[in-house]
Amino acid sequence: MFTLPAFRSRNYRLFFTGQMISLIGTWMQQIAMVWLAYRLTDSAVMLGLVGFASQIPILLFSTLAGVWNDRLDRRRLLLWTQFLSMLQALALFTLTVTDTVTPPLLVTLALLLGCINAVDLPARQAFVAQLVEDKADLPNAIGLNSLLMNGSRFVGPTLAGLIVAIAGEAACFLINTLSYLGVLAALAAIRLAPRTPIPRQPTLTALRAGLSYAFRHPQIRLPLFMVAGFSFFVTPYAVLMPVFAREIFQGGADIYGFLIGSAGIGSLSAALYLALRGRTGSPNSRAGLEGLVAHATLAGGAALTGFALVTTLSPVMYWAFPLLTLLGFAVVLTVAGSNILIQTVVEEDYRGRVMAIFSTAFLGIAPLGSLAVGIIGDTLGVRQTLMLCGLLTLGLGTLYLRRLKDRR
Repeated sequence: MFTLPAFRSRNYRLFFTGQMISLIGTWMQQIAMVWLAYRLTDSAVMLGLVGFASQIPILLFSTLAGVWNDRLDRRRLLLWTQFLSMLQALALFTLTVTDTVTPPLLVTLALLLGCINAVDLPARQAFVAQLVEDKADLPNAIGLNSLLMNGSRFVGPTLAGLIVAIAGEAACFLINTLSYLGVLAALAAIRLAPRTPIPRQPTLTALRAGLSYAFRHPQIRLPLFMVAGFSFFVTPYAVLMPVFAREIFQGGADIYGFLIGSAGIGSLSAALYLALRGRTGSPNSRAGLEGLVAHATLAGGAALTGFALVTTLSPVMYWAFPLLTLLGFAVVLTVAGSNILIQTVVEEDYRGRVMAIFSTAFLGIAPLGSLAVGIIGDTLGVRQTLMLCGLLTLGLGTLYLRRLKDRR
């Protein structure tokens, strides 16, 4: 049996290779941006603001962009979004290397990238279904995408921490600019049969139809709500890691990179598990994955609470590593597992819009959490803030598990 059946498809192999080159640079830029914001301002509020600016456009515009993703050629759409992302990285490099970057400019560039990602992210999610020749390979392709994302999440932050310490943030921005050439070349080489066009509707009518379809479908609605809650309470933990690195663990950019990299190890492990778990969306496989997602949510809440507790009792960073690894595992199993649950049941005509709603639930809700965590962390304290988030996540996971049992 072919262990990774999605790789049988030439188009998917090209896409995977291009993304592999680009995503490491993307994570390096993200870490360097956050560290630069903290270095310029020494403010947890600024960390939350940069995270907010980079993701709030996804909340505002991504669902609307899902209509375009169902109408337009997704390959051409991605060529444009990746090219614009490369220009944003180049502008960030130029401002930093000339020492003209300021906090307002940093927030503006983060906002610009967020607007590009509002279109790019749902298009990439939906595009995967066009790249595999056998639709039974789709769960494997989604798992491999998660593996790729989280493998780069492990490598990128670690490299970024070391490179920032040695050469400064501008070097990370330059590496990311060059990395986009790989994904642009891969997209240009992909060859696809034309998609059957969906019936053309006014934009708002098509948007309402997509929202109605997603929220009346119980196998889509429940994972969407789960991901939205998890995104608000758990994923913003990363915006506070510079504070833990510098003020609690008395370190620098290298310690920050290791903290994020620890979560990356867990994320990578969860993504590898999902990639190897199976190639079909059979009912038994689906029921098992639903249970795993529910228990992963509980594990994420426990890990976040534990991290806040042990750093309060004994601020030694070695205790942080295994807890962040568990947290990274839980985040990916919850989010990527929910992605698989949704993509294996959604109808093709609605795929772009549903994946745009998913992107909104995952990445669009996160800036609200980032902003809240940044503000509360500045007043209540970062450890107390994360403990509160962990306890609320435990409640969310308990509710999700109960809803699954009621539905069955």
